[in-house]
Amino acid sequence: MAKKSTVFFCKECGFESTKWVGQCPGCKSWNSFTEEPVVKKTPVNKASSRKTETPKYLSEVCTEEENRTVTGIGELDRVLGGGIVKGSLVLVGGDPGIGKSTLLLQMCRQLTTAKKKVLYVSGEESQQQIKMRAERLGTFQGELLLLSETNLDQIEDIVSKDTPEIMIIDSIQTMFKEEISASPGSVSQVRESTGALMHLAKGMGISIFIVGHVTKEGVVAGPRVLEHMVDTVLYFEGDNTAAYRILRAVKNRFGSTNEIGVFEMKNSGLAEVMNPSEYMLQGKPEDEPGSVVAASMEGTRTMLVEVQALVCQSNLNMPRRTAAGTDYNRVNLLMAVIEKRLGIQLSFCDAYVNVAGGMKINEPALDLAIVMALISSYKNRALSSKTLVFGEVGLTGEVRAVSMAEQRVNDAKKMGYEICILPQVNQQHLKIQGIRLIGVNNVRELFKLLQD
Repeated sequence: MAKKSTVFFCKECGFESTKWVGQCPGCKSWNSFTEEPVVKKTPVNKASSRKTETPKYLSEVCTEEENRTVTGIGELDRVLGGGIVKGSLVLVGGDPGIGKSTLLLQMCRQLTTAKKKVLYVSGEESQQQIKMRAERLGTFQGELLLLSETNLDQIEDIVSKDTPEIMIIDSIQTMFKEEISASPGSVSQVRESTGALMHLAKGMGISIFIVGHVTKEGVVAGPRVLEHMVDTVLYFEGDNTAAYRILRAVKNRFGSTNEIGVFEMKNSGLAEVMNPSEYMLQGKPEDEPGSVVAASMEGTRTMLVEVQALVCQSNLNMPRRTAAGTDYNRVNLLMAVIEKRLGIQLSFCDAYVNVAGGMKINEPALDLAIVMALISSYKNRALSSKTLVFGEVGLTGEVRAVSMAEQRVNDAKKMGYEICILPQVNQQHLKIQGIRLIGVNNVRELFKLLQD
């Protein structure tokens, strides 16, 4: 009996090797190789259904607005860049129970109402289970095609007959091709299944959404090449115990990767949050030390968030440092700047920094608010509740300029804020009435403002 040949694949980047190695030569990740049987592909019929493309000049290529389909969910359209592009392949990842399938089913509800032909393929649920979940979301006015199947070859046959405009695959880890002997969810199956769906989308002009499970590290399970093959990668963020959900694009060939969509989980499904700043600032304490409101940018949207800090005397040999919602190392850096430039001894104090509402923000414009919150808590001096703070802080204590300062100030003014502390460089170029602008060049000036 002939020995069954195998090959080793890297789960991160898809690098192929004839033997197991500890570190991947491609992406340098450790212990990422898995053993898979060799894929024996059948000869491909050249007379495929895909149209033969001919080279065109750039001026001849037509990009009408009709190539995008509006989903009817404003936050989803924002993240996608204005709607669904015809023939695109979109990967949606997130923790179990975060709301991936719920969001896509709500999208199907809107699209079928707009008389779009949609096919929902599930490899994890039966048609009855999908209908039970759909009934909790409300009444479907249009007709939605349901299919419970994991064999990708049969799915391709059905698609070639019904030719839907939009198709959902839930999930890619359950799909398999018969010509590959590996089990569903393996590196070979996920890679080949995604490749087949990509050819289906590009060849027939079908927009396909793929649901992908994530690992404990928070990345989509399977080879990293999966994210390289698709056109758009969307991640659902948030805590299952919290009401809010954030949809973020980490890759988008048809739009910006900085946009986010904010949703609130309710009994009837996911509801759009039109004003995330107001939502994040609900329950903010008034005139409490250590509480500062900052302005952060997420794409083209201004997010006003509350930065909280608690500094207290430590009883431990090594004081405790905790950061939630922002970079832990950045907080330690800013605390070192405070000690060196302001002479405030924080080395004997416990320090806790939190971005209220569960937002995760790593923008440098949050630096000035973190410094202000730490000093406010240490001195037990509260900042006015109508004051907004933003700016980047350097190692020498200087306050550096940030982008889109005018939009941050205007949005703060609309929310009723009366004072804005910002970098002096930005303040020199702004002429906005109705709000007091205080420009600072150094954290020493920030310290004086808190003492006044």
